[in-house]
Amino acid sequence: MNDPPDSARRRSPRVLLTGGSGLVGRALAAELRAEGWEVLELSHRARPDALTWTPEKGEMPDEALVDVNAVVHLAGEPVAQRWTDTARKRIRDSRVVSTRLLAECMAARPAAKRPQVFLCASAIGFYGNDRAEVVDESSSAGSGFLAEVVSEWEAAAAPAGEAGIRVVFARLGVVLAKSGGALAKMLPPFRLGLGGPLGSGAQRMSWIALPDVVGILSWLLIQPSAAGAYNVVAPAPCTNRELTATLARVLQRPAALPVPAFALKLMLGEMAEVVLGDLAVQPTRLAAANFTWRFPTLEAALRQELAEAPKGTA
Repeated sequence: MNDPPDSARRRSPRVLLTGGSGLVGRALAAELRAEGWEVLELSHRARPDALTWTPEKGEMPDEALVDVNAVVHLAGEPVAQRWTDTARKRIRDSRVVSTRLLAECMAARPAAKRPQVFLCASAIGFYGNDRAEVVDESSSAGSGFLAEVVSEWEAAAAPAGEAGIRVVFARLGVVLAKSGGALAKMLPPFRLGLGGPLGSGAQRMSWIALPDVVGILSWLLIQPSAAGAYNVVAPAPCTNRELTATLARVLQRPAALPVPAFALKLMLGEMAEVVLGDLAVQPTRLAAANFTWRFPTLEAALRQELAEAPKGTA
């Protein structure tokens, strides 16, 4: 008797993932596999465990979307670098061009063979760097380089939506994880007692614990009614001064050495606007859906990530 085709043998839902080697991608891939998904990765670099694609050349393997139930797109050039003209182009193209290619390839498939959902990473940079008011998903786009990039990024997914695919944008806040991102950069000086607030420290920031990012993305993937933009942040924004004070308390180290705004601008150039920006974002749509955060408070999030028990406890 002949073996059934792969599609007939496959029982697990299949997801195509980009950015699987990044901070969020690694954690999400592990969680999806634990939940029973088959994870197929797309990578810019040749790897034995992934398919290779070159979105800037419009190149994607034909087999990438075969029998795929969902596409999760997390790839993108890091924003945390000096924004030269060349870096700006890389940041923009790595998001816009790759998203458009995925969306067009999904839309080009026969209707019955298209993925059901396209979950695309986005960013709260959509709202700009400085907003006096608290913003949520109903707020308008802001101004500045990142706001322009995010607007183009989300618009690039239009072909998928027009083809009837459920499209979801996860507007990520500052992800707190000791293995990467902002927190990883803060830990060495703070552990040496050399940490402190950035600029005035009064600027608000919207953060999210890595386990909650994974939980939210997994939830958005399987919710048939979830579509459009969702702010992936914790319910309570903090100020930069609150972040540094809480981190110092968790590490039991002083944090009395502020970094002046002018020094940040010298080091980072225009990118310093993001670090010094004042932006408070609310996850209104997640709250309305009764999503439960595992780590809704800053101290709980930092303690779980750094595995530090509260002082005086067993």
